[in-house]
Amino acid sequence: MYINQRSQLVRNVALAAANGSITLIILLIAPLGLTAVIINTILITLSTFVTATASDRIIKYLQPDREPRKASFQPLSEDPETAHLNSRENHSTLRR
Repeated sequence: MYINQRSQLVRNVALAAANGSITLIILLIAPLGLTAVIINTILITLSTFVTATASDRIIKYLQPDREPRKASFQPLSEDPETAHLNSRENHSTLRR
């Protein structure tokens, strides 16, 4: 699995925001003071971001070093394995 750093950052921020929002909703229902709700929400948001970032780094460390795959597009007419399919001689022999 290859994910660049920008994608990791966006995913981790989205995950932290989702967990923070859910926590805020749950804590607003509970009979706590507003300061406690805000501090708990911020702490859960930050801890989610740190945990997701740490797990990304662990996964990156455990994966073997390799470059991401690059798409190699080769038209069928230039592909040696399928070049015989596009030749005009084959089309004329198939019609007979």
